[in-house]
Amino acid sequence: MALEAESPEEFGYGRIRNNLSESSIPDRKLGEFGLDLSDLTLFYGEHRGDPALREQIALHSGSSAIRPENVLVCAGAAGALFIVASSLLKPDSHLVVVRPNYATNIETPKAIGCDITYIDLSFDDGFKTDIDAIERAVRPDTAYISVTCPHNPTGTMMSWDDLLRLDDIARRHGCLVLVDETYRDLSYGEPYPTAASISERFISVSSLSKAYGTPGIRTGWLITRNQPLYELFLAAKEQIGICGSVLDEAVGAGVLAQRESWLAKSNQRNLRHRGIVREWMEGEPYIEWVEPAGGVVCFPRLKVDASFDLDRFYRSLLETHGTYVGPGHWFEMPRHYMRIGFAWLSEQQLRDGLAAISAAIREQMPKEARA
Repeated sequence: MALEAESPEEFGYGRIRNNLSESSIPDRKLGEFGLDLSDLTLFYGEHRGDPALREQIALHSGSSAIRPENVLVCAGAAGALFIVASSLLKPDSHLVVVRPNYATNIETPKAIGCDITYIDLSFDDGFKTDIDAIERAVRPDTAYISVTCPHNPTGTMMSWDDLLRLDDIARRHGCLVLVDETYRDLSYGEPYPTAASISERFISVSSLSKAYGTPGIRTGWLITRNQPLYELFLAAKEQIGICGSVLDEAVGAGVLAQRESWLAKSNQRNLRHRGIVREWMEGEPYIEWVEPAGGVVCFPRLKVDASFDLDRFYRSLLETHGTYVGPGHWFEMPRHYMRIGFAWLSEQQLRDGLAAISAAIREQMPKEARA
């Protein structure tokens, strides 16, 4: 996947001064959590995941309908998405997926070989999910509908009423709904309850990577109230890796135990950084955005004509200005779109990176056209 082949890890962090490609908050250090794991036995863990961690996940689901026995801990949200796709999809299956999207939501189903109908979000419609278009796309062989809320890479959010409409569609057509809600704890208001609370037709996927700054512990989960479906996913997990890392899951339980105090502080910082991007957008005539309603990413587009050299722009942005963004092709979109992550960097690095984008744009413009 281009998203992985061109990741900062592959390019080398030493080449990047202002890394606007990251889609999470800053990475945190283990010592911040005050955990003593010296007595942790490194045995095979509970196949469903550490009980204390599953208890925390259920507690913070926003719904009394979610119990620890509905939670399956996985190797990150990516691992959960792989389990769902490999368990439910076959080459003769059909999938409805909203696009643009995180690559795993698309590439794993493509590798399985199933038929995919894409519901493409439009910048000019504010990246609003068209629920009517989703229903028109559903077929008798549709395994599930795949949506993301808050959305990656645009930062937009479906309404709760739209999620309830998806439940009605799934009920009438006999399919499931997968909601990638990895950014749920990065909502700017009160987060929705986990979508799996709506009905047994929903599967929710999330992780500790984006909102908690701990992608290195590879701890995510899926939630479903459908017990036969849960058992299917558990069997898939056991075939892939038997159980998760007991060390990762113990850290994860400690991270979630500090959830309330952490999010109160972190999300205020995220809002300040979004305000910096908003201020820059208001003064930058060659780029436009749909302001995100959740998460820590946005998906603006360049307002340039066909003669604009996008290859040269991205090359100059990195090599001359030391600034890296996520180009549109990471998400099967035109390259005049880009994902900007605004929470991973310090405030000064964010300002420097945005200024670098403006400078790199103007380097490609005729002198008389530069604003």
